[in-house]
Amino acid sequence: MLRLPFRDGFYEVNPTKIVALAKNYADHAKEMESDVPEKPVFFLKPPSALIGPNSTILLPRMSKRVDHEVELAVIIGRRAKNVPAKKAMDYVLGYTILLDITARDIQAEARKKGLPWTIAKGFDTFAPVGPRVVDKRELDPSDLEIGLKVNGEVRQLGRTSEMVFKIPELIEYISSVMTLEPGDIIATGTPAGVGPLRHGDKVEAWIEGIGTLEEDVISEGSILC
Repeated sequence: MLRLPFRDGFYEVNPTKIVALAKNYADHAKEMESDVPEKPVFFLKPPSALIGPNSTILLPRMSKRVDHEVELAVIIGRRAKNVPAKKAMDYVLGYTILLDITARDIQAEARKKGLPWTIAKGFDTFAPVGPRVVDKRELDPSDLEIGLKVNGEVRQLGRTSEMVFKIPELIEYISSVMTLEPGDIIATGTPAGVGPLRHGDKVEAWIEGIGTLEEDVISEGSILC
């Protein structure tokens, strides 16, 4: 069981689903050669992709390019169905960092063929989270610095205020489609600057008020049986 520090103890990260937003930062939509959507666009990542801080992102043999995407993650605290935006924050437990690791070449091929992105987003280790969960009462998520370094080089840097759709809007829209259960995670999208990871890289992702999530990167082919 994956546990993260929370309040004076620990929180067991055990979502029924991870709901991830696509193109929720305008600059990222632009770098992906896409328009900013009129409504939230989301997809699912499997809970089996989760790993904790100070773990290892595994680059699968199936992909030739795997990218990093740092995101503010919202953890749901109460069962939510058809929740209006004005009451949405009542259903939030807290916040953490999530890396939406993406097999970009597999995603590009799927997009070209009009196929789902499940494989590109769903490999084991493709959803690192941490380093802790911050109680919603302790953090205003509306305008926080968010960034990522690879081997000490800044790759992504933005602010959560740049989100196209804010957290209450996201909860309203997603809960109109599917019931959000306690523990479910909403990954709210990534700022511009996504880029490839390579064997031996060290990733440091941070969000103001939450901390820094650190992960190593190794290729699947380097693991000795």
